[in-house]
Amino acid sequence: MRKYLIPALLILSAAVVGFFVLRYFPFEGGRVYSPWLGFLGGGLAGFLILLLERAIRRLPFLQILGGAIGLLLGLALARLLSSFFQVFTRGPWTAFLYTMLALGLGYLGLVVGGRRFRELRLPEGLTHPFSYVSKKFPRRECPKVVDTSAIIDGRLADICETGWVEGPLIIPNFVLQELQQVADSREHARRERGRRGLDHLRRIQESGKVEVRFIDQDYPRLRDIDAKLVRLCRELSAKLITTDYNLNKVARLKGVEVLNVNELALALRPVVTPGEELRVEIIKEGKERHQGVGYLSDGTMVVVEGGREFIGQEVEVVVTSLLQTPSGRIVFAQPKARARVA
Repeated sequence: MRKYLIPALLILSAAVVGFFVLRYFPFEGGRVYSPWLGFLGGGLAGFLILLLERAIRRLPFLQILGGAIGLLLGLALARLLSSFFQVFTRGPWTAFLYTMLALGLGYLGLVVGGRRFRELRLPEGLTHPFSYVSKKFPRRECPKVVDTSAIIDGRLADICETGWVEGPLIIPNFVLQELQQVADSREHARRERGRRGLDHLRRIQESGKVEVRFIDQDYPRLRDIDAKLVRLCRELSAKLITTDYNLNKVARLKGVEVLNVNELALALRPVVTPGEELRVEIIKEGKERHQGVGYLSDGTMVVVEGGREFIGQEVEVVVTSLLQTPSGRIVFAQPKARARVA
């Protein structure tokens, strides 16, 4: 309700102002206009202001600033050139020339200024005694847009609590809506995943280790959430945190730097070398005869030769070899007692 109340009040106020302007303010030549014409005109002006506000709100701040500066410079240049041409010609042509120059140069300054300021990057460590920048508050942040999959995964919350993540975490409104839809799903498993994701997000926010920002920026023309995430990262010059394999590939193809939680987990796995002794629980049979399969705490699969008889038990094994596959690493081992006999 509140979302539509303020825009409605703005349109109504503009319409009322237009009504009283045409009713009480005299016009040159004694012309009289219907106050209701002013009411309609004011309402239309208020509606156009709302459309302009929505369009500007989706743009990055630097693009708005650059566009405004470019527009002012373009209008100033148009005024300067028209003053120069007034020396050679006067009359209607002067007004026409100024109008064309103002439209052309103003539009050119608006577009070019907006695009160039968006690409602006200030040197690292740049400070000035009269600026608001100091070494305590760095000029450049490193924002990171978080995908729904990374929130639900839960490991991001653990990483944030350790203090390894720097820079604000950006949570777009469309990601929050998707997370809420998952939490409201009729399927029990899907609903639990969504609620767990909301709990993880609250945990990150309450930990205080990293700043969490919620933004309303959306792209109605883009229906795919992944496309919206890539677009937002490019506009904010932000990194993308995700566990989605396909989104990871697409984002990197489009020039977005990706922080994949799965890749981080793989990089942090303990290094296992042949001859090293491990303690692992055998939980099921392997593909080959007499094999048993267990898992390390980080999820690495351990295939134990002759481990079938130890299913349901925790045994000490000796690593014999390693196999790296696209899905991860597999450790081959054999029971420690048999390794000594061999």
